[in-house]
Amino acid sequence: MNKKVYESIMSGESDNNIKYSDFRNLIIGLGFKFRRQRGSHTMYYHNDIKEFVNIQKDGNKAKGYQVEHLRNIIVKYKL
Repeated sequence: MNKKVYESIMSGESDNNIKYSDFRNLIIGLGFKFRRQRGSHTMYYHNDIKEFVNIQKDGNKAKGYQVEHLRNIIVKYKL
């Protein structure tokens, strides 16, 4: 897991400036597993968490509201 990306997401200062590939790799590094893909939406699940993470590209960046959603999950489940 890339600590720089993790810290950037946790700071909340650059939600709209996270590279999609870094975001996806962080999700996998946190223990999430690929569930399915429908169109541009990719869903990940975690065995210990009831919520899914749904991500999609915005150019080569992750969507800001999805970064915020992941941050809330990290805080809620202490990942």
